Amino acid sequence: MNLPSADDLFTTQEERDHKNQEYVKEISIYEITDFPNHPFKVKMDDKMLETIESVRDHGVLVPALVREKPTGGYEMISGHRRKMASELAGKETMPCIVRNLSDDQAVIVMVDSNLQREEILPSEKAFAYKMKLDAMKRQGQRTDLTSTPLGQKLGKYSVEVLGEQVGESKSQIQRYIRLTELIPEILEMVDDKKISMRPAVELSYLPKEEQEILYDTMESEACTPSHAQAIKIRKFSAEGRLNEDVLLSIMAEEKPNQVEQWKIPKNRLKKYFPSGTSQQKMEETIIKALELYRKREKSRER
Repeated sequence: MNLPSADDLFTTQEERDHKNQEYVKEISIYEITDFPNHPFKVKMDDKMLETIESVRDHGVLVPALVREKPTGGYEMISGHRRKMASELAGKETMPCIVRNLSDDQAVIVMVDSNLQREEILPSEKAFAYKMKLDAMKRQGQRTDLTSTPLGQKLGKYSVEVLGEQVGESKSQIQRYIRLTELIPEILEMVDDKKISMRPAVELSYLPKEEQEILYDTMESEACTPSHAQAIKIRKFSAEGRLNEDVLLSIMAEEKPNQVEQWKIPKNRLKKYFPSGTSQQKMEETIIKALELYRKREKSRER
């Protein structure tokens, strides 16, 4: 015999039915908090500027998706960009679909709705895939919110089903999830395409302290490891023999098809640039200065 829950005892059937139904309402943007550990970045880019202008002129045309919080207010599931655009457009409220979702259901819907974006960074995929996979496992290995357990789906593991859902192989899903073990600075280099996926996965096995030493070495030497070098770095780390000198030695090895590069020590350039200037900015400035110098020399020769 199943005993009635507290909700059944202290609420009417009409109230319970209403709670389980989704509905649309205009909600103050100040009552909506971001999804915890939201893995997708909300950037102030050209698309955001277009969204702000659209919201200012026409309002939010597609309602966001939220769920009620037990402590009051609402939690954003899908619509973080629309919320930011509403704030910057000077709007006080925005239309929202209010849906009753468990924590794991909310994670899955949040990830699925954001994976529809045209451009997704490796770091965004990494944390999104990890969050969804963990939620799928906690749900008792369900493939979505309504289907049968994975045990009845040809015995597939959650990671295989996730791969099918997002169009990635099982091994690729696992590679992305490994990226969550990288320190933020190195993960940003992956997002910026300075480090490829395979060497990044190898580096993710290094302890955080060694990753920090590696990052400092990459910055000072203005280079990144190839896949073969990353494998060697991981091997030395596993053997407890990795240090700054070993890193420098490995990074100095010539890569296949490597283009010869000129290197200028950073301490020789510091006095010409403000503190915190990125390496890319320094390179751009030096190239421009050389172009101006070349034009001046040519004009003198005439």
